Parts: sequence; structure tokens; C-alpha cells
Amino acid sequence: MDIVLQYGRMPYKFMEDVAWADIAFEATGRTLAELFESAALAVTNTMVRDLNGIHTKTMKRIEIEGRDVENLLFNFLQELVFLKDAELLLFSKIKIEDMTETSCTAVLRGEKINPKKHSLIVDVKAVTMHMFKVERTSKGWRAQVILDV
Repeated sequence: MDIVLQYGRMPYKFMEDVAWADIAFEATGRTLAELFESAALAVTNTMVRDLNGIHTKTMKRIEIEGRDVENLLFNFLQELVFLKDAELLLFSKIKIEDMTETSCTAVLRGEKINPKKHSLIVDVKAVTMHMFKVERTSKGWRAQVILDV
């Protein structure tokens, strides 16, 4: 059974029957920027049960590039995993400020991981290319992502 979550207006759902030792999700957005924001929140929600428990004490601006839209989303999500590992940061507010199909600038707001405060679920090690897909749909954009946990 798929688990469907809604955080604000960012829809994503976890797909249980796609990967055995990993976590898969599908993110959507009316625009490419909304898709990136939804996917980023899904990555965070994989690690933390309640996104509302992550306060916006820290702000990071990141600029990401990619060969194409799929590579760009992969690099963007992988940067979130890197910031979690390198700086112990989790983000609950993601805003794409500038977006093309090969580059984006985002503002991330969140705080340092606090196991006493945040209800941690699993540790995301990496975004995988297995079954990774970004596509236009009649309603906007859709991505399928599998995370190594």
C-alpha cells in the first residue's frame, strides 16, 4: 500500500512495492520548481516523521546545475543529502528562486538535526539512479525517485 502525504500544497507519495531495501517516492508539481520543492520535502520526510518539527533557524542558498532536468533533480536532491551529512542540516522550507531545465537556485530553511527534538525515521545515504525518472505530464511534472537508506 502506498503512503500518500501532503505537506502544505506539495504532494508526494511513498511507493512501498518498488524497492526492497530502499525507499521510493513519486513527487509532482504544476511547475518544475514545484516538483523540485515537493521532491526535496519527500527526501526530508523520509528521514523525519514531522516536517513541522523542523524550525527555520538556518538559511542556505544553493545553486545547482545539471546536463538535463533529470540530472538537475538528481544533483539537487543529492545536495540535500550532502548538507545533512556534512553540516547535520534538515530543511522544512524549500523555495526555488530561479529555475531552468539545467540549473536552479534554491533557498533552504531548516535547522541542525536534534535527535531529542526530531522524530528521526531512517538515514538517507544517497539518491539512486535506479528507476529515476522526471517527466512532463498533462498536469505539470512528475518524478520517481529511489533513496538508498
